[in-house]
Amino acid sequence: MSRIAASPKRAKKAAANKKTSQKTAAAAAPETAAPHLSFDTLCIQGGYDPKVSEPRILPIVQSTTYKYDDIDHVNRIMTLQAFGHKYSRTSNPTVAGFEARMNLLEGGAAAVATASGQAANLLAVVSIVRAGDHILSTSQLYGGTFTLFNATLKKFGIEASFFDPDAPKAEIEKLIRPKTRLIFGETIGNPGLAILDFDKLAGIARKHGIPFIVDNSLATAWLCQPLRHGANIVTYSATKYIDGHATSIGGAVIDGGNFDWTDGKFPDFTTPDPTYNGVIYTESFPQTAFLIKARAQFLRDFGGCLSPMNAFLFNLGLETLHLRMPRHGDNAHALADFLEKHPKVAWINYPGLNAAGKKRIEKYFRHKNGSGILTFGIKGDLDTVRRFVKHLKVAALVVHIADARTGVLHPATSTHAQLNEKQCLAAGITPDMIRVSVGTEDIADLIADFDQALDAA
Repeated sequence: MSRIAASPKRAKKAAANKKTSQKTAAAAAPETAAPHLSFDTLCIQGGYDPKVSEPRILPIVQSTTYKYDDIDHVNRIMTLQAFGHKYSRTSNPTVAGFEARMNLLEGGAAAVATASGQAANLLAVVSIVRAGDHILSTSQLYGGTFTLFNATLKKFGIEASFFDPDAPKAEIEKLIRPKTRLIFGETIGNPGLAILDFDKLAGIARKHGIPFIVDNSLATAWLCQPLRHGANIVTYSATKYIDGHATSIGGAVIDGGNFDWTDGKFPDFTTPDPTYNGVIYTESFPQTAFLIKARAQFLRDFGGCLSPMNAFLFNLGLETLHLRMPRHGDNAHALADFLEKHPKVAWINYPGLNAAGKKRIEKYFRHKNGSGILTFGIKGDLDTVRRFVKHLKVAALVVHIADARTGVLHPATSTHAQLNEKQCLAAGITPDMIRVSVGTEDIADLIADFDQALDAA
């Protein structure tokens, strides 16, 4: 992976701070397994390499506090001159192990964990923009992300524009403003299920000198590694497939280390930070300026940190990610094939069924798998939808996706209920849409369950 070096005028100071940069960029992670190992092995052992007589399993360090020998050491940590865990709001040994594993799986430069996927997206965006700036995003977004961009950030003077992810490049570029500071998209839109055209959006971002942020929650690094396709920052709701069992809420942000923040558009990275004795992030941390700033400033100030217990559970989830994802995809594809032929189903959407989805899966995904989410519509009205959901026995009505148990939801009355009809349609949501998060149960049981519920509806 390429890295952005410091500009010539900053090279001397950057070299002097190289040791500090390397220590801090490591984010206090335990010794990590070699990155040349296979993806499957990294899922199990990446991010933690115990020494003799140390725990084989990454332990839960349930502590807010850490001990030091002298006040000078603490001062160096507090001013980013050295690294050490100072307080679990900004770093913790168990959380650092999870961060290291996520970073290895994505092929990034560094990672930071957060309290939720929503916190991850917020942290990624606000670490870049300031009041008066503008962000550009695909319209096919999780409802909470859309509301964050469209309503909440607006209260802080940050505007957002939305575009159809399949719109022509020229049409999207018309939305770029002088103060546009990033492009955001989801690898697989939730719940529209459009797969990003990485080449198109990464090209627009490069042309206009702005970072490209991708939420990879529904694909995971097992399917797609956005940094390989032009993304600069990757975000996650680890609550989804990373956990895989609907036990824990959390998120992650991975810095690709492949964006140059020194072109004048991002002064917060290139001017002294008075809260850290005037540190300049691009000089002290040329490879991980974004990630260090996000952790040092906004994780510190907003406090959206991941708990050690949830980090421990996410690490357990990652150990089976490479085993679960194929099953989710195979089950979803089989259920989609069944629903496509059912006389009571009006339409079906699954990335592996349509030509555009197949083409992008072949181009951008590491496996020919469309993940575990599908959507469909039942012939009838809203009462038909209600009857169908009521009669499901194996699948359950839940406000969640991407765990081992199959769940259904009606987005128009739940996750996207705050959107008006036009916004819902732009997000790919119709009044009859049912979203299905296909689990890892026996597919014959799932098909039988959907069949009887459709008959009853």
